[in-house]
Amino acid sequence: CSPQAGLAVLLKAERLFHSSYHSQAVHIRPVCRVSTRLTSLLEPPKGKSKATPDASCMAVSWELRQTLTVVFDVFSSSQGKKDWSLFKMFSRTLTDACPLASQSKVYVDISPKTKEKELLEVTPPPTSLHEAVVQGDKKTYAVYDLLSPSLFNTSRSLNVQLKWKRPQDSSEMPIPILHAQRYVGGYGLQTGEICTLIYNTHPYRAFPVILLETVPWYLRLYVHTLTIITKGKENKPS
Repeated sequence: CSPQAGLAVLLKAERLFHSSYHSQAVHIRPVCRVSTRLTSLLEPPKGKSKATPDASCMAVSWELRQTLTVVFDVFSSSQGKKDWSLFKMFSRTLTDACPLASQSKVYVDISPKTKEKELLEVTPPPTSLHEAVVQGDKKTYAVYDLLSPSLFNTSRSLNVQLKWKRPQDSSEMPIPILHAQRYVGGYGLQTGEICTLIYNTHPYRAFPVILLETVPWYLRLYVHTLTIITKGKENKPS
């Protein structure tokens, strides 16, 4: 469908490139389609992935997954208001789902910071609600199913909006359980360095972390200078 229908309608280059952060990724992996072992149809042993082909795989398919991550600073661009909408962020709205899509959904995090759930108002009414536990916190998502016939009954345009029913205080946003800080220090090839600080504020749980660094063009990395320090002790990287 390209930019003619579906979620890709929102991908307007001028809005994406003027956002605070955007990242595009392409993930390709082999998936076993036909296996000689009957056990491959059952749940795999712990620690092994059912999707990873092995010697018993007779036919392999390739899975392509494309992702786009965008961060908009709506709070600053809206003079301190936390209200947002699809049109305000993308300058476009959704019209319909791509006919080739088996699923096409929009999820909006409406989890309240406090027990006062009436503070948040999302319009139009979602087709359903979805609850999930993310890093130990219970999250509630408003789900808009673009394949649902009732979603476009009243209008051919879907502009999801989130509003606060009363003005919010100027308190800082809560710090997530996993968060990071990153800065560049020094200068040149001798003293230039990248420092990345990763924090886990959970009282007892550990989380696996995959770190992807985007290196500035004016720095050159040397693997032998890499140091990893956890709780004041140095960890030697493998």
